[in-house]
Amino acid sequence: MNTTYLAFAPLQGYTDAVYRRAHHQCVGGVDEYYTPFVRIEKGEIRRKDLRDTDPAANEGVPTVPQVIARDGDEFARLCDALQEQGWQRIDLNMGCPFPMQVKAGRGSGLLQHPEHIKEILLEMQKRPGVTFSVKMRLGQECEEEGLRAMPIINEMPLIHLTLHPRLGKLQYKGTADAEAFARFRDVCRWPMVYNGDLCGQQPVVGGPLKGVMIGRGLLARPWMLGNKEPHEVVLAMHAIIYRHATEHLCGDSQILSRLHAFWEYLDISHKQKKAILKATTLLRYREAVAALNLPFVYVDELIQ
Repeated sequence: MNTTYLAFAPLQGYTDAVYRRAHHQCVGGVDEYYTPFVRIEKGEIRRKDLRDTDPAANEGVPTVPQVIARDGDEFARLCDALQEQGWQRIDLNMGCPFPMQVKAGRGSGLLQHPEHIKEILLEMQKRPGVTFSVKMRLGQECEEEGLRAMPIINEMPLIHLTLHPRLGKLQYKGTADAEAFARFRDVCRWPMVYNGDLCGQQPVVGGPLKGVMIGRGLLARPWMLGNKEPHEVVLAMHAIIYRHATEHLCGDSQILSRLHAFWEYLDISHKQKKAILKATTLLRYREAVAALNLPFVYVDELIQ
């Protein structure tokens, strides 16, 4: 893929700090790994999210913490927490299409509330030491929602805008709309990053791009950016994730939940994947993985 900037999109439950480190060490080729969004839940910032953005957990990996907020107050609280951790680079999610977040006015639901976007703009302007970016959809219900937000977004102090050219209400149905992306590019003052339906091919959007952000495509084929064989990458990444899960999680259920996530998007046959995901004990899991001729080995034997 011929582009000057390449980012790994976040996905809740999949691209945690362990996965990001495994991909960075075993494949690389990514300029920035975005964290799953840090959120406020039941009035408090989720501690689990802050553990994932802990700089110690991301040391050596080019990481960008992402936040999701419904107004200026939530955004300020989240930025304060990340700045206390030492971050000077923050991404704002205005694209999450999941109904729970949309109904709360977050993610793509925020695009329906320009008054709240203005509040966030003011909070950004209070933080000259922070470098911001935004990831967004075309709108939640219609493209006009996103276009109406663009004058406000153009006033934000951003280094780039990442656009997934789908409506939030579509979630991941249908196809990304390259023509709509071009309409936004025409009114955006910031460099733009393309996101959506990328599986190793440069998007055709009829104009310049800063780069691309890939999510599900890289989860399916994490080896696509490197020059290693797929089985080498799967072996190496799995070894890191397996070791971390068995050393830091308790009981087969918790461990398997994390390990199953590694395989869920991987581009392997349905039959192979089904055997792994059906495993309810670590013993059965190891047997299912061994059947793929991907033996368990120590990390040090794979990563020099």
